[in-house]
Amino acid sequence: MSPRDPVTFLHLHGVAFGYPGQAPVVDGVELALAPGEVHCLVGRSGCGKTTLLKLAAGLLAPTAGQVRLHGHAPLGGREVGFVFQAPTLLDWLRVRDNVLLPVSLQRRPTPQDGAAAEALLAQLGLAALADRYPRQLSGGQQSRVALARALLLQPPLLLLDEPFAALDAITREELQHDLLRLARARGATVLFVTHDIGEAVFLGDRVSVMAEGRLVRTLPIDADAGVRDTAAFGAACAQLRHALGAEEALA
Repeated sequence: MSPRDPVTFLHLHGVAFGYPGQAPVVDGVELALAPGEVHCLVGRSGCGKTTLLKLAAGLLAPTAGQVRLHGHAPLGGREVGFVFQAPTLLDWLRVRDNVLLPVSLQRRPTPQDGAAAEALLAQLGLAALADRYPRQLSGGQQSRVALARALLLQPPLLLLDEPFAALDAITREELQHDLLRLARARGATVLFVTHDIGEAVFLGDRVSVMAEGRLVRTLPIDADAGVRDTAAFGAACAQLRHALGAEEALA
């Protein structure tokens, strides 16, 4: 798909990034996401996944190629929501004010902004915790606050960098369900970085394998594979695990 193709929402075209005198961290990546798609990136630590996510967000400028969101360079702000590996909540702000932070950095929040924050907290099961501070929350609750904050401005693009990696298995699965439910309700396009094969299969419409800065293979995930404890889910995990090992060996 070309950068101007109307069915392409996010397009990374020949994108590379590196530092002088060093091997590229990201090397000639070609990736196109359709509107509303959930696309997962898997690969070992140090393969360039986080750097690619920052390039997609416009937090880094590519040394070659181009990133296009709706046909133009990503501008951040309302266009992109980013959820980092750690929740990165501000300890001195209450939960409600942490969610409102994207607005507070631009202007004084209005009652409508406050209502939107409260609604997101309610949808994530945190309505009763709005006046607490981050230190009074569990790890899963902090991650939900970070997700609410990223969704507050209803960004069309949501980027997540292994946001659930430090959580226990049950909490992680709950948050995966929450993410899909809220992203679909808002029609958001999602690019999700993970090293967890099962997470990638459950979340992704497609999954790309990354090794040594390159996208070496992309697999479509059948809708039936999005249900855990089924033969289709196990088969998709096995296919992705095989692809990850085989393509890394060739990279």
